[in-house]
Amino acid sequence: MTRTLSIVATAALLVLTAGTSLRAHDFWIEPRAFTVTPGGLVGLRLMVGQDMLGDALARDEAGLERFLVRRGDDQQPIPGRDGGEPAGILRVIGPGLMVVGYQSRPHALELSRAKFDSYLGEEGLDAVQTILAGMKTRPMVAREQYIRCAKALLSSRVQADPAYAPGAQAAGQRDRAMGLTLELVADRNPYTSTPGQPFPVTLLYNGVPQPDALVIAINRDDPGARISARSNAQGRVNFTLPRGGVWLIKAVHMIATPPGGVADWESFWASLTFELPAATDGR
Repeated sequence: MTRTLSIVATAALLVLTAGTSLRAHDFWIEPRAFTVTPGGLVGLRLMVGQDMLGDALARDEAGLERFLVRRGDDQQPIPGRDGGEPAGILRVIGPGLMVVGYQSRPHALELSRAKFDSYLGEEGLDAVQTILAGMKTRPMVAREQYIRCAKALLSSRVQADPAYAPGAQAAGQRDRAMGLTLELVADRNPYTSTPGQPFPVTLLYNGVPQPDALVIAINRDDPGARISARSNAQGRVNFTLPRGGVWLIKAVHMIATPPGGVADWESFWASLTFELPAATDGR
């Protein structure tokens, strides 16, 4: 009887895990700390999950296209051990905004028609839905090739640094495009901002503003109260983030691939993580 119950419990756990993994498609960079001091080391975790809850992935050199940090005009690769977790170790050299960028190589995926349609709706991929609606016949399985493009903004500062007064926007304190295929760029430094202020972001595809894309902002402490908007003709979304804490902003872009290839669709998943100081933080 005990063995039977154990088998049933194990089977139930496998079903639950499988269901969770199907929904867990967000990918983001989560440093051990977003605000650090010069001279230290900070681990960078590559996370996959949903609503900012997920599992850390080990570094995979074979699947890694680029993993970089930019400080002002200087850009350097982020070291790490293949198969290691955290996937990268960042040395904090001096004060300023550090922009971490990651891009994977393409990964293949096959989804049933129902699951593919469901995720097109969740991610607001209306253009793809229009293409599918115009097809006379559709295959039962969607063959997809996806690329992950993630960024994180970290703040390195010393106490009473005037560069971090609210509203400060020195050249070295701005997010900049890193050349990821699909990329979210914060048009305001979150570490010089407070909740309730405008927080614009721009979505770029191959360096060009991407209009009419669904962009979603999620707070780690209240993931259910997500904010979403469509990018305008300049690829920009103007958020007003209502609270401090760790934020994930994400967007997806998908294109049809030429006939006869290994996939029918190619998708690009962009994410941007940072910590917005609370209004009482006094920065």
